[in-house]
Amino acid sequence: MGRWKPLVVLGTAQFLMVLDTSVMNVSISRLVEDFDTEVTAIQAVITLYSLVMAAFMITGGRLGDMFGRRRLFGAGLVVYGVGSALTAAAPTLWMLALGWSVVEGLGAAMVLPALAALVAGAYRGRDRVVAYGVIGGLAGAGIAVGPLLGGWLTSYLTWRLVFVGEVVLVVAMLAVLRWIERDPPSGRRASFDAVGAALSAAGLALVVLGILQSSSWGLLRPRNSPVTVFGFSLTVFVIGAGVLLLWGFRAWERHREEHGRDPLIHFALFDVTPLRSGLAVLLGQNTILLGLFFAIPLYLQVVQGLDAFQTGLRLLPVSVTMLLASLSGPLLSRIAAPRTVVRSGFAVLLVAILWLLTTIDPRIDDLSFLMAMAVLGLGMGLLASQLGNVVQSSVGERDRSEAGSLQYTSQNLGSALGTAFMGALVISALAAALTQRITDDPRVSAAVKEQAGVSLQSGVSFVPSNEVRVALAEAGIPPGEADALVEQYSSAQLTGLKTAILGAGGIAVLGLMFTRGLPSRRPEEPAPGHTGADRP
Repeated sequence: MGRWKPLVVLGTAQFLMVLDTSVMNVSISRLVEDFDTEVTAIQAVITLYSLVMAAFMITGGRLGDMFGRRRLFGAGLVVYGVGSALTAAAPTLWMLALGWSVVEGLGAAMVLPALAALVAGAYRGRDRVVAYGVIGGLAGAGIAVGPLLGGWLTSYLTWRLVFVGEVVLVVAMLAVLRWIERDPPSGRRASFDAVGAALSAAGLALVVLGILQSSSWGLLRPRNSPVTVFGFSLTVFVIGAGVLLLWGFRAWERHREEHGRDPLIHFALFDVTPLRSGLAVLLGQNTILLGLFFAIPLYLQVVQGLDAFQTGLRLLPVSVTMLLASLSGPLLSRIAAPRTVVRSGFAVLLVAILWLLTTIDPRIDDLSFLMAMAVLGLGMGLLASQLGNVVQSSVGERDRSEAGSLQYTSQNLGSALGTAFMGALVISALAAALTQRITDDPRVSAAVKEQAGVSLQSGVSFVPSNEVRVALAEAGIPPGEADALVEQYSSAQLTGLKTAILGAGGIAVLGLMFTRGLPSRRPEEPAPGHTGADRP
């Protein structure tokens, strides 16, 4: 039992990092009410949490090399605990964003790269496969407990108690931090690359910000863009500026290496094919998972009118099957290569997504929906059972922290992109479908069509149909035309949701294309002392 003590601490930390987002996703309606805001504002807060983690994960991995992975892991837990306390007490939306999105995000960016490296350093061979299976399984457990616990607390008490509980868990982990062996000095205590850290964080931030705002600003054609450039929406220029900064980051890192200075990240790592493929697949997996976990609660809460606890119950099957499939990693590694398992996972995901498309209707078929969610969790779990071990086993000991930072950068960038991308798809498809339906509806007069068109140009929100009815009544729209508009709005909502889910299917197809570089042989017991391949 003693050899698994480190995994207890590391696995609990992984559980915490996943719990937050799943709690927030099922609490969207209550958060909108508590902070007197809109769904898009909560979407921004959720996205910002993942964005902060993605933006600073590379920096966190580098700090782990400089100051020791266990030391940074402990410091990150302290920061995370402070953020949880701030979130639990947040009186305003801005305080929520500060405590949860920023402070907790920074704490997670310190914890997760160190966590990945500490797992790889503590275990070898078959034990490492087991350890990463447990880590993946606990990530699934966080997704399982989050909707159910968060939904129950949100419906009957308050979502704030989740973050009080996180503070308690952080204190408990710090009390047994000694179970993790102190990692030896890495010999890389060089000067910190502040320029590289700033370029990478700013570049990632602008890319995700542009995608997030595309639903309100418009992607190319301006809708509610604060400014227009050459007749185009600001969105494309924000994304372009982010890409330019990331290109500058890569050039700067090469410049440092050429002059014998230690960079923030060694881009030679991307020449390691299994690592490169593993990171790409992780990006796709989390884009799909967090995107769907944003869109599906909207369907359940806004369209179906379920409360947070009822939503959590309906999300439970995906979480249970993801947990079980994630824990199957050691068994699967005996009978199939990682590439085969991951490709099977994507195939199962596509089946689940097609199934979900048939269940998004005005009246939910609970049995069909629950079965589709269970299949979705199975596909996600098959991916989670392999990818952590693939990424860490593809590099040597000196590159553990960098590989860990890249691993969690991919995961959290995928989470941020998933929430932003799905949100943009839902709103854009909703606006387009509603505009077309109103234009083609003979029950709606020309004057009301014109009035609706002006309103749609300024943006549209994803809200319950009864709120639309109240707003139309306040605007003086005749009852007959109001009924027609509410009917068309409800139909357009389903179109928006189906478009987003279809988008997730497209990402799954793209993910399959990146599996070619994953290991095609079953992992065998490494020779004593083997720790993976060093970068070129």
